Amino acid sequence: MQNKKICSRKKIIEIVKQLKKENKKIVFTNGCFDLLHIGHVSLFQKAKTLGDVLIVAINSDKSLAGLKGPKRPLVPQTDRTKLLAALSCIDYVVVFGEQTPYELLSKLKPDILVKGGDYKIQDIVGREFVKKVYRYPLVEGKSTTNLIKLIVERYGRITK
Repeated sequence: MQNKKICSRKKIIEIVKQLKKENKKIVFTNGCFDLLHIGHVSLFQKAKTLGDVLIVAINSDKSLAGLKGPKRPLVPQTDRTKLLAALSCIDYVVVFGEQTPYELLSKLKPDILVKGGDYKIQDIVGREFVKKVYRYPLVEGKSTTNLIKLIVERYGRITK
């Protein structure tokens, strides 16, 4: 069964055009979301409160590997999209293949762009295409990197 929340780039562009005609406030965030954790979910929940529709864009497996290294992703994009689509606060999920969502943002032009508080405003890609940028404070100690470190510390190299 196909999830209607998971869209191609072409489909999300069509959806956003329609939503704008309906005067819906569109919120956008993006990331790798390789190992979903409470920091991600908190960001999604807050982002949803800022508008009517929340779009989450994720890096493709290839672009994620380019950003994080050849051992990533840990979770393939098809699984990541399905996990995100299962969250009630997320309305649409789309995959982008570039290193950044610049091209996608240039087409969608959402009202609000949400990023984690670790990003400086001047480093947020696509900020020129939105009316407002919102930086959500990180949940202390919660990150994919910390989660990977914890797994390695506790379990070391798993050979089974």
